[in-house]
Amino acid sequence: MISKARVEELINERIAELNNGLFVVELSISSSNVINVELDKHEGGVSVEDCMSVSRNIEHNLDREQQDFELNVSSAGLDRPLRVLPQYRKNIGRTVKVVKLDGVKLEGTLVDVNEERIVLEKSRKEKQEGKKKKEIIVEQHELPFSNIKETKIVISFK
Repeated sequence: MISKARVEELINERIAELNNGLFVVELSISSSNVINVELDKHEGGVSVEDCMSVSRNIEHNLDREQQDFELNVSSAGLDRPLRVLPQYRKNIGRTVKVVKLDGVKLEGTLVDVNEERIVLEKSRKEKQEGKKKKEIIVEQHELPFSNIKETKIVISFK
């Protein structure tokens, strides 16, 4: 089986050379040597050239004569859940849907992130007693990562 540490080393080598904010979201190697690499960027999106560059560095430095492998390098898609802290930080200000471990779903704007938790802000209109117009009520929800099952970006075409 191909060494995960070796593949990680090759990925980080190329990321350092590119120096454009790329980071690894996920790296997995199956027992049949299928290598899957998912990348994201601190700012902006991952380009096809970024994926090709990382892919070539891995492919050219692993010996297919020694062990055959399949290699897939891709960007972390918008429809995929957020999985690492840099992804959460990158998406501050966006609307996200969080599923907690107990199954409760929350949707709101991601306003703050640190190593232990995220903060979601939800706003709703509510009629106040003695007033004609509804007022906007803003609530903040602090959610520890240990209580989050999944966080996805809400894609809006407005």
